[in-house]
Amino acid sequence: MRNSLKIALLSVMSIAAVSCKKEDQSPSYHKGDLTILTDESFKSVTEALAEGYMINYPETHIKIETKKEDLGFLDLLNDKARIAVMSRDLTPEEKKAYEEQVDLKFLPAKFAADAVVFVVPKDSPKQSISMDEIRSGLESDAKNFIFDGTNSSNLNFVAQKLKKQPKDLKFSIIPGNQNIIEELEKHTDKIGVIGLNTFSRPYDKTSEKLRGMVKVLPVENNGKLYTVDNASLREMTYPFTRVLYFLTNEGNFNIANGFIRYSCTQLGQMIVEKEGLQPYNIYKREVQMR
Repeated sequence: MRNSLKIALLSVMSIAAVSCKKEDQSPSYHKGDLTILTDESFKSVTEALAEGYMINYPETHIKIETKKEDLGFLDLLNDKARIAVMSRDLTPEEKKAYEEQVDLKFLPAKFAADAVVFVVPKDSPKQSISMDEIRSGLESDAKNFIFDGTNSSNLNFVAQKLKKQPKDLKFSIIPGNQNIIEELEKHTDKIGVIGLNTFSRPYDKTSEKLRGMVKVLPVENNGKLYTVDNASLREMTYPFTRVLYFLTNEGNFNIANGFIRYSCTQLGQMIVEKEGLQPYNIYKREVQMR
């Protein structure tokens, strides 16, 4: 009798252990660890969204790892990360590689309109820059444009916009968007090329300080001058407007897809707006009452 009871208890315990193990392994969007790969140019908005997600789901732990855009994409393909932030358009070959290696359809989760901007020291006499100046300057041995490095989102996007390969452009390098701003006064003949999110936060003290150190040049294209503001980002009229999006290799609804969904909902989009960027999925609507 006792032996039969022992066997029954062991069976129940085994079933419970297996059930718990299955529960622990089941997908969960509201608890667990996640590392997000992001280029330094849009690290701020990624961090803000991660903080918002962790506040809503305290059992989640999100780490932001800064990595050049191209290298982050390769890590995603090679299953070294579950989610990466991208800005440039992938080539047909890259989309094919994504779908084959990740075994998912290429569906970018767009969440914000950002921009690449051209900056000079505050006291510079230069007031604007033309698309022709940008093209010719990036072909010149003078290397008057300063980027934050090779494989970076800023370089990739400008090259793509000009229908060039990054390797064909000539430029100087100062690692880090913020470093470009802080060191630009030592290079008065140069033009810094940075991501808008570097200093787009309206009421952030560091952003205010950085904005005070440089002048953002409007871009002239086809005889018209375009400045960077909410309207030009929303309408994508500023020539170097770019759309930020998430890519994941997660096939189920786990923490990566939970974070993506959150970032694209109204709450996440409000965080994007507070970062000084244009939300991709919500727009301000004006209603006239009569």
